[in-house]
Amino acid sequence: DFVIASGKNHSVRTLCELAFGLVGLDYHDHVVVDESNLRPSDVAELLGDSSKARSILGWRPTVDFEALIQMMVEADVARLRADPATQGSK
Repeated sequence: DFVIASGKNHSVRTLCELAFGLVGLDYHDHVVVDESNLRPSDVAELLGDSSKARSILGWRPTVDFEALIQMMVEADVARLRADPATQGSK
């Protein structure tokens, strides 16, 4: 098995700040944190190790975190514009 990962750590908070910011929203107004779903404090860091894919396949990440989030948000916005009936269905 190969792990495809950037080897960089990003928080859900950072993802929310980026994604909501791209559409001019403050994530605090739309996201509710349920404390019961937080990871235990003993998990210091979860980070993908793509060294096997890098060494055997020569794979390297070509899209950074911010660009990936932007691509995902733009795809969602385009989908919603194409079919307004889907708004609010998630």
